Amino acid sequence: MKINPDLFDTLRKIEKNPNVSQRQLASKLGFSLGKLNYCLTELKIKGLVKIENFKKNSKKIGYIYLLTPAGISTKTKLTLNFMKKKMKEYDELKKEIGR
Repeated sequence: MKINPDLFDTLRKIEKNPNVSQRQLASKLGFSLGKLNYCLTELKIKGLVKIENFKKNSKKIGYIYLLTPAGISTKTKLTLNFMKKKMKEYDELKKEIGR
């Protein structure tokens, strides 16, 4: 499954703090609220994130963002692929410097 860097970054932030508000999450990612809503919707459609309502107190309704098993698996695969790519780049640079 291919996902763009914005969706990947959103997955990473959600995993670290599933109780984050949309405003906080958008701020941490450097996204507008509209862009964040688009990313959350895409992640939900792909089955990578589950979004649930919960009541923080009697006057407010909040959301919790949970990575689904597919979301955890996808994030792990993307992270491994990223690390492999960076290690390959490192090895190539090391060879160039050695010449």
